[in-house]
Amino acid sequence: MTLIKFIEIMAILVGAFSGFIEARRKRMDVVGVFTVAFITAFGGGTLRDILLDLRPLFWVTHQEYAILIFVLALVATPLIRTLRHILSEKLIVIADAIGLGLFSIAGVSAALDAGMPIFIASMMGVITGIFGGVLRDIVCNEVPMVFRDGKPYAICSFLGSWMYLLMRHFEFPHDFALWSSATFITGLRLLTWRFDIQMGR
Repeated sequence: MTLIKFIEIMAILVGAFSGFIEARRKRMDVVGVFTVAFITAFGGGTLRDILLDLRPLFWVTHQEYAILIFVLALVATPLIRTLRHILSEKLIVIADAIGLGLFSIAGVSAALDAGMPIFIASMMGVITGIFGGVLRDIVCNEVPMVFRDGKPYAICSFLGSWMYLLMRHFEFPHDFALWSSATFITGLRLLTWRFDIQMGR
């Protein structure tokens, strides 16, 4: 397994986890939990593939991704119901931040592999990073977190995507560029949340 494929799988799992939590907070049944987890895990990558005209979609090519989310939804639904008293907004933010970092870098890499220019590649990173969470919040009847908490979110993805692009340009070791850029995005997002850094709304 290539590192970028591993990062993509990790991003899917983290995205699904945030979907599980939010769906159970809304007291959805197992069908709702699976649906919310599915769109959170695959929403950003699906929009990226559509915009890049990549067919079939990445989760269609790898049906094991969808099967994994299905199985996890069956397991997670009763487990999260039992543990719902410890679920909080903080867990959603942490899961979102990790997913943002992993999805963003996976999106940039996919765009570069598709031959896109670097600015478009950076935008594909942002889209891949944020869109699953946007869909999750919409389905759960919430104003998307990216639009309501006032803290840098898409900006963290954008900056980290450019960090990855610059590291590739200057020929840093590829694995190091992937992990350090994803970690930068996650860390920056968590710092802005922890210290309540606002965007001047």
